[in-house]
Amino acid sequence: MREPLFVKQNTAKWKSFENEPSNDPDVLADRFIQITDDLAFAKTFYPDSKTTAYLNSLAAGLHQSIYKNKTEKSNRFISFWQYELPLIFYTYRRQLLYAFLFFLTFSLMGALSAKYDQSFVRIILGDAYVDMTEANIAKNDPFAVYKQQNEFFMWLTIGGNNIFVALRTFVCGIFASVGTVYMLFVNGIMLGSFQYFFFSKNLGLASVLVIWVHGTLEISSIVIAGAAGLILGNSILFPKTFSRMESLKRGAKDGMKIAIGLVPIFIVAAFLESFITRRTEMPIWLSASILTASLIFIIWYVILYPKKLYKPKYHHNETT
Repeated sequence: MREPLFVKQNTAKWKSFENEPSNDPDVLADRFIQITDDLAFAKTFYPDSKTTAYLNSLAAGLHQSIYKNKTEKSNRFISFWQYELPLIFYTYRRQLLYAFLFFLTFSLMGALSAKYDQSFVRIILGDAYVDMTEANIAKNDPFAVYKQQNEFFMWLTIGGNNIFVALRTFVCGIFASVGTVYMLFVNGIMLGSFQYFFFSKNLGLASVLVIWVHGTLEISSIVIAGAAGLILGNSILFPKTFSRMESLKRGAKDGMKIAIGLVPIFIVAAFLESFITRRTEMPIWLSASILTASLIFIIWYVILYPKKLYKPKYHHNETT
């Protein structure tokens, strides 16, 4: 599309955003995504034009309204999870996809390595864990490891550890995203070999119904933390029209918001692991229901709800 036509089709929309400010979070979210979409198009086809510079300033203003409006409302805490975090998920949906594909690939590598190398599981999980689990299997209680600690102490320990892992995965993105990819590699290889170990013992379905009661939220959150790390790393690699320092500040801020947003999910996952997963005798329908509900929540909150929040209210029909 030629630049004059692009400008003609969108000028009314841009001017309305500029001249009709709003404090409605839905409106601001919609406007911001529309402008960033237009800005991305302009950067691709008219990188040095005045249109691109104008859209960049307009996007910065909307960003300021969304993220730096410190006339803090009483519901600021709620609006973060209701509007701000889902908006960030939508904005960085590609990084979320890349993190998922990295983790899936590494998990498959771990499973295949465990399948073709009998010593691989011991290398990754350690002799002590493998010997203990094999002894538990012989006692007909393969998941007894989840019953060994006091529930409350286990909740605190696991929750703290998982939050630390997520923050480390995010922070390692500072090394041009390589550090985050490595963290996804380590966790993916471990998960793949861990899961294959139980399948090799004819406990595949049982392990899914027990371990993924908490693992659905836990593993999903690690993947999302990986996306936060990629946001941080890519802000250094691909600053676009910003200075590298300004791009880094933006990437670090948005990535940190994702990492902080994961804390409640990790707390719930740790609670499930400490208080629920240990009930290995629970009915299949119950464990399957918890697992399914967790998966539906992740898909809805990270993918479907952000897309719904984006609902274009101001888009003009660009085909006309």
